[in-house]
Amino acid sequence: MAPPILKLDDIFLSFGGAPLLAGAGLQIEPGDKICLVGRNGSGKSTLLKIAAGLVEAQSGEVFRHPSSTVRYLEQAPDFAGFNTVQAYAEAGLGPGDDPYRVTYLLSHLGLTGDEDPRMLSGGESRRAALARVMAPEPDILLLDEPTNHLDLPTIEWLEGELQKTRSALVLISHDRRFLEKVSTATVWLDRGTSRRLDRGFAHFEAWRDQVLEAEELEQHKLGKSIEREEHWLRYGVTARRKRNMRRLGELQTMRSNYRGHKGPQGTVQATVSDAQESGKLVIEADKITKSFGERAIVTPFSIRVHRGDCIGLVGPNGAGKTTLLKMLTGQLSPDSGIVKLGTNLEIATLDQKREDLDPEDTLANYLTDGRGENLLVNGEQRHVTGYMKEFLFQPEQARTPIRNLSGGERARLMLARILSRPTNLLILDEPTNDLDIETLDLLQEIVAGFPGTVILVSHDRDFLDRTVTSTIAPAMPDAPDGRWIEYAGGYSDMLVQRKGALEERKKAEKAAEKPKTQETTASGGSKVKLSFKQKFALENLPKEMAKAEAEIAKREQVMADPNLFTRDPAAFNRLAGEMEKLRASLTDMEEEWLELEMLREELEG
Repeated sequence: MAPPILKLDDIFLSFGGAPLLAGAGLQIEPGDKICLVGRNGSGKSTLLKIAAGLVEAQSGEVFRHPSSTVRYLEQAPDFAGFNTVQAYAEAGLGPGDDPYRVTYLLSHLGLTGDEDPRMLSGGESRRAALARVMAPEPDILLLDEPTNHLDLPTIEWLEGELQKTRSALVLISHDRRFLEKVSTATVWLDRGTSRRLDRGFAHFEAWRDQVLEAEELEQHKLGKSIEREEHWLRYGVTARRKRNMRRLGELQTMRSNYRGHKGPQGTVQATVSDAQESGKLVIEADKITKSFGERAIVTPFSIRVHRGDCIGLVGPNGAGKTTLLKMLTGQLSPDSGIVKLGTNLEIATLDQKREDLDPEDTLANYLTDGRGENLLVNGEQRHVTGYMKEFLFQPEQARTPIRNLSGGERARLMLARILSRPTNLLILDEPTNDLDIETLDLLQEIVAGFPGTVILVSHDRDFLDRTVTSTIAPAMPDAPDGRWIEYAGGYSDMLVQRKGALEERKKAEKAAEKPKTQETTASGGSKVKLSFKQKFALENLPKEMAKAEAEIAKREQVMADPNLFTRDPAAFNRLAGEMEKLRASLTDMEEEWLELEMLREELEG
């Protein structure tokens, strides 16, 4: 085993009250790809800052190999003194580092390098910081939520970069799929201490559950041991003759350990407040369009959203996901086409920018809308502190200003408010941002079991696969042109269907290639004539076209049933996909037959 290039041992840190870190450790060896996991507020980011040398532990040992280079992804980059993003990113390079790496990384992260750092959005700032820390290819790369503000194509590109990098990695992320693909070891920070599993995140949750079950069993055994020792002290013959001080001391130690045991933080317990059932048809959009100047955001797009559907919108940043979402929910009028909203809709929205939060408001005031100490949940009066505890907030936080909350706590607070109000249409715009794994589990259960309708925008592939019934994505993911397609199933299902359509298109293009043969005449001239393959195609294409037309007619007849989509949306989408392929194939056959017929007429004079 290679010696560590960075090691934290028995780290202790407290900001007053219960210690945040109490005996935590982290060991990094060359080539490690470690994911650092734990609940929001468990100290993950703090431990990473200690590793980077940005925060000093109150006790414990910190070792960094003198020759090792370390780069830490800043949450709030300092652009002071830099006129361009290129200059800022290049400032992270060391002697001998390749400056082309900066250009390469910026281009893949959606930046040119010419941007004025003072004009960057929060997401652009994070991407610039990511380019700066990755460009030198340091010995140790410490990344805290590197996928925040990245779209799916960029996240998948980043996965590939990190999988092949020579740098040792420590990653904090809420993106399960990202961690599964990149990590080869897991460090779990829990109740101030750390445990290591020398396997990637895909194995973490099963291991964590085993650890907690073993711990619970150990506590149960400890309780039984205390009962036995107390019985012995009261009734044992030896105990009546003289005190056995050693055994009494052991009993006191056991009691202290039993009372002092700090169990794992609870899980969020919540259900959505019941609302009046919406109409069967929730949203109907017919040939809606939207453009901004010369750029088409949505070309004619039609969809019917029924009660109980869970629809995901995916695509690169700037493709128009939020614009399409706002049109479907009536917040933005289309340039053309019609959007009809169903009856009895009670809409609740979780916005990715958390714009609904006043930083000066308190948690209790936000949850109750300033109406005292109680709120109504499912028709039942609940005290606000009791309701807060279900979302892992402590009663003493009731008067805390929202500005003091972490990003994950803010997301949890908004979720608590949304779930307390009657709703039958949930609109979730990047709902997974800043949520820890356990709260993500709860959100997935809520969305999957929600009796109403859900429309969500997300870059979280695992979340999409676990929740949505259909996925809307750009027809051209690499260069969105305003065309959107609805695919049955989650993100992975969409990729399979898209790959199938691409393979069909390639086959059709290959079939359209027409080989030519030449026949040499007795006079030495050349005379072009139809090949055997072309003659066969000219004779048989009409039969194949007739078959395709018959197959299309069959599917049209089945899809004419107005209740098909409601009854079996998967069958409807399958038939629609088959129809699209058949029509494309028919068009290709018609064009090929026409070209061959024109060639035959030309050759025959």
